[in-house]
Amino acid sequence: MRTPRFLAALLLGLLVAAPALALAPPEGMKQVTSVEGITEYRMENGLRVLLFPDPSKPTVTVNITYEVGSRHENYGETGMAHLLEHLLFKDTPTHKDIPGEMKKRGIRFNATTWLDRTNYFSSFAADEEILDWLLRLEADRMVNSLVRREDLDSEMTVVRNEMEAGENNPVGMLISRISSVGHLWHNYGNSTIGARADIENMPIERLQDFYRRYYRPDNATLLVAGRIDPQRTLAEIAKAFGAIGKPATPVPATYTREPTQDGEREVNVRRVGETRYLGVGYHGPSGRHEDFAPLSLLIDILGDTPTGRLHKTLVEGKLATFVGAFDLALAEPGYLMFLAEAPKDGDFDALESGMLALLEDIAATPITQAELDDAKRRFEKGVEQTINDANRLAMSLSESIAQGDWRLFFLARDRIEAVTLDDVNRVAAYYLKRSNRTLGRFIPTAEPDRTEISEAKPASELLEGYTGRAAVAAGEAFEATPANIDARTQLAELSNGTELSLLSKETRGDTVVFSMIFRFGSEADVTGRALAGSMVGSMLTRGSAKRSREDISRRLDELKASVGFSGSAQSVSVSGNTLRQHLPEVLDLVAELLREPAFPEAEFEQLRTQLITGVESQMTEPQAIAANALGRHFSPWPKGHPFYAETFAEQIAALREVKLDELRRFHAEFYGSGDGEIALVGDFDAAETGARLEQLFADFTRGRPFVRIANPYREVEAAREKLEAPDKANAMWIVRADLPISDIHADYPALVVANYVLGGGSLKSRLADRIRQRDGLSYGVGSQFSAGALDERATLAAYAIAAPENIDKVDAAFDEELALLLEKGITEAEFRDAVDGLLKARRTSRGEDNALVGMLRGQRYLDRNMAFEAAFDSALQSLDVEAVNDAARRHFGPLKFSRFMAGDFAKVAAGKGEE
Repeated sequence: MRTPRFLAALLLGLLVAAPALALAPPEGMKQVTSVEGITEYRMENGLRVLLFPDPSKPTVTVNITYEVGSRHENYGETGMAHLLEHLLFKDTPTHKDIPGEMKKRGIRFNATTWLDRTNYFSSFAADEEILDWLLRLEADRMVNSLVRREDLDSEMTVVRNEMEAGENNPVGMLISRISSVGHLWHNYGNSTIGARADIENMPIERLQDFYRRYYRPDNATLLVAGRIDPQRTLAEIAKAFGAIGKPATPVPATYTREPTQDGEREVNVRRVGETRYLGVGYHGPSGRHEDFAPLSLLIDILGDTPTGRLHKTLVEGKLATFVGAFDLALAEPGYLMFLAEAPKDGDFDALESGMLALLEDIAATPITQAELDDAKRRFEKGVEQTINDANRLAMSLSESIAQGDWRLFFLARDRIEAVTLDDVNRVAAYYLKRSNRTLGRFIPTAEPDRTEISEAKPASELLEGYTGRAAVAAGEAFEATPANIDARTQLAELSNGTELSLLSKETRGDTVVFSMIFRFGSEADVTGRALAGSMVGSMLTRGSAKRSREDISRRLDELKASVGFSGSAQSVSVSGNTLRQHLPEVLDLVAELLREPAFPEAEFEQLRTQLITGVESQMTEPQAIAANALGRHFSPWPKGHPFYAETFAEQIAALREVKLDELRRFHAEFYGSGDGEIALVGDFDAAETGARLEQLFADFTRGRPFVRIANPYREVEAAREKLEAPDKANAMWIVRADLPISDIHADYPALVVANYVLGGGSLKSRLADRIRQRDGLSYGVGSQFSAGALDERATLAAYAIAAPENIDKVDAAFDEELALLLEKGITEAEFRDAVDGLLKARRTSRGEDNALVGMLRGQRYLDRNMAFEAAFDSALQSLDVEAVNDAARRHFGPLKFSRFMAGDFAKVAAGKGEE
């Protein structure tokens, strides 16, 4: 922290350091340890409590992690941990509508179930009353959830729908099959979502017993992070959870271990689709094991794009269009996996042999020090980005808790830094071998070469006396009100007219985010050139006049930066983040990539192949089929127009025909600044940054002036189509209607509220209550309403996934719920909850720098500021229920919806659907 800024912040009372908390815990609670700004307390009932004060964002995160996942399920119980996650959003004797109660308080919430743990995550604008209520809720549903037969019956079909959605994903299915074949006994071989037979036939008594067995204070870790009063928060936690007693019997331990694999295995998955994939799995150690750090670095060295060995050999060699790799940091010995996507007309046998050779013969070409250094930089960047974001760190700690202790997160970082080149080459030879592989053939051998997986030491032994490092300095307590944002934002222009919005504030870890857009061209200029414009954006990070793609990737890692480019027919957008000290160099690199792209031939061909493969993979997916058909129905534009909606076949044909010279000409003719906006939010010097941007972009002038293409409301005849997607267990349902209003229409705020009640309120909405909660037809259902700022055109759409045999029921339920809303209107309680939830969600978004930087950039283009946001908030607050119902009837009532559905309807019609 620089001294002048430190003193200024100190005098303003804004800077809050994050040392170890020196608090007096309430009675029945003791402080256990403190590492890098996070302090652990232990209650007498065994509950572990983590406090992570971070005043730099006006939000609070509450995350409770239970050490129970699919690993803990017994025979006939698969999917039980995941089912319980769903049922804990139902009710308790004192909380009858948990999603609704969260929604009206503006809480963003979710839950996830994994192999070793289940966690419940909530985030909201800092508010002590909401925090107190949420703590009481978590304590209540820890032990008092009803887990009733009728809730299981309705939720079981929703979970089955979620299962079927996963079965539509070819890569997910391949990973699932490799995992199950690679494990003979251990539950890590089972999908977390469970077996269909177990889910459909589960006795409620067994589920209740499972709940009582694992949902208990001595099996849970509660983390509260963000803008909190630590002393008060501890007192409220003690009050909420203190009455829960510690069970007399300990949490059951798991003891199954996978026997040493004694030969390669293979599995083939045959399903309808267009794209081929190859996966190779190997058994690996627990996340606590000393070999896990070098193994993680090895996987990154092999699987990174674009520097990894798999990418450089297989993708650049045109045997694959995409490669990836991952390892799982688990409590017990787990597995690691490598994946490749094959071109449709590629040599699959050559891909398989090439991939196995790369993985299992590293001794022939050992890992180099340069490769290891690059991987360490990537890990270091990821860890720093996580530590600098309280919400992200809170979620990451769930995985460390599941391994045995939250401090393992920091120990893993330390171990990564200490890994040597010998360590990486040693684990490559030890774990990546044929007999430990699941692609699986059995071949007798006289001298079996097997991999014994040793146990990791207990977390308590590894962490005895561990103190970690100094905590990252916290940022200022910035109040993200519209008035304060406007007051702190400096507006300026470059000499060529590019508009700047600069909001400088102290942030955790000195982070800064930026967003840019440069516009160009008229409708006549870009007709027939939309694909070239899109591909130019994708090529910018694949090579410049000074650097290769690999050099660019390495440079971003060195600068602790993430940067993304997106091109279109009339613009190029840039978004990114870095640290204050590296911002000038990151901006230099962005300017270099924008101004001096190299357009390497090999990278162009690689991109073309990847895009074609991506389109081909969508051609059998219900969601993509339905969305494409709906988009084409609402597109009035002729072929070649930048807004024209292409068929899948047209997309593939265009990709095959496009030439690299078209991209070079597009860049030369259109790219430049002047008509665009740049916004930055975070820890930076506004004057220095403005001068830097002037130096970098003032003479970067556009070739063709920007003329916006209007996209007004057009009347579209309603249509209804059912499209076939063979062999897909899940179907997609989408409906849409347009109406002639903009976001400054007097009725727009009321329509936003009406849609929020209809289906925009996540799990708590009319559509979710009916289609998911009551009828159990869909895992994902909702509605969306949006209006343009420059064109009088708005869209009301709804969507759902469901089994093909249930799509007509979903369609009918939507009509019934919309008709009921229009006929009887929303209730006063629904109105109040919707307005309150919308206001709190908007307040939370303004407190997130990544969201705020986009707001500032967009407002500058529209000649608006945050006063517009404040005015919209005021408009919401001034509404009454009658105004909302009147606007919904006048605008939504006359709509005629176009409906597009995609699924295996032929199978249903033939009577072959599952009952």
